[in-house]
Amino acid sequence: LFPNGLLADFGEFLRVTKQYLPHLARLCLISTFLEDGIRMWFQWNEQRDYIEATWNCGYFLATCFVLLNLIGQLGGCVLILSRNFVQYACFGLFGIIALQTVAYSILWDLKFLMRNLALGGGLLLLLAESRSEGKSMFAGVPSMGESSPKQYMQLGGRVLLVLMFMTLLHFDSNFFSILQNMVGTALIILVAIGFKTKLAALTLVVWLLAINVYFNAFWTIPAYKPMHDFLKYDFFQTTSVIGGLLLVVALGPGGVSMDEKKKEW
Repeated sequence: LFPNGLLADFGEFLRVTKQYLPHLARLCLISTFLEDGIRMWFQWNEQRDYIEATWNCGYFLATCFVLLNLIGQLGGCVLILSRNFVQYACFGLFGIIALQTVAYSILWDLKFLMRNLALGGGLLLLLAESRSEGKSMFAGVPSMGESSPKQYMQLGGRVLLVLMFMTLLHFDSNFFSILQNMVGTALIILVAIGFKTKLAALTLVVWLLAINVYFNAFWTIPAYKPMHDFLKYDFFQTTSVIGGLLLVVALGPGGVSMDEKKKEW
């Protein structure tokens, strides 16, 4: 599927970026939580009034909801970027995703639900990375092999990440849409099953980055228009999925993958 020359260049790219790629991945991954936490601060009244009106829960509970989202998201981002209590931060952000899925009725919108699940996939990969770092502290201790929880976290993270691309498929009859769907479907299958995973994931990063900048250019829309906030939310959520894919590039697919099984053949 990929030419040998391209594979050699990709190997060199990984060697050069090995130290920096995980940091870039984490920054991209938490970007949607960071943006949403800041938005909670600047749109405090609007968010509180929306929750109060939608759920008829009263002023106090609506205020608690906004405060929890603000502190939970910004606090989780700080912990992840500082590499402190990363697992607790990830669990907290999982909770925020679940809370928002219910509060904003995302559960009934398949497109947004799939994107939220893809975001959860990125957090699963971050959890797997934090387990790797914990084990590196005991590098001299004999090991029975890679732990199963970490392997299945990476598998689950990969499978959930590809849900983002399911929302980008266009069922049109023109040649470009058909070609895009065929190439995109092939790449997401490769990532999901863990075959040529790193290169397939990086190709998806480039593709998703181009789509994100072109279709979610919120900076071209005046700030007072509702479409500005919608595109901004979409832009940063997509950026977070890009961060998850960059973690796949940096960490590899894990033990439950064809790439790993090939080493045993």
